Amino acid sequence: MHFSKHKGAEVDLVIEDHRKQLYGVEIKSKASLKQEDFKGLSALAKLAGKRFKRGIVLYTGTETAGGFGENLSAVPIANLWQ
Repeated sequence: MHFSKHKGAEVDLVIEDHRKQLYGVEIKSKASLKQEDFKGLSALAKLAGKRFKRGIVLYTGTETAGGFGENLSAVPIANLWQ
């Protein structure tokens, strides 16, 4: 599933589990992130309310990082193959 709002907020991949909980995945081809890179995930979290469990931005950087909002984090895409 994909999420998109009229004002430009979008999420590349939205996964809904068997309990109807939502997980958002955004993919960025850059090595550093800014708060604005989480705009789509934040919009999805606000819209989904308690159904939203976690949002992750996969990026080309090297550090796993939080601090972008509740249940939002950045994960190096290379971690998928470790």
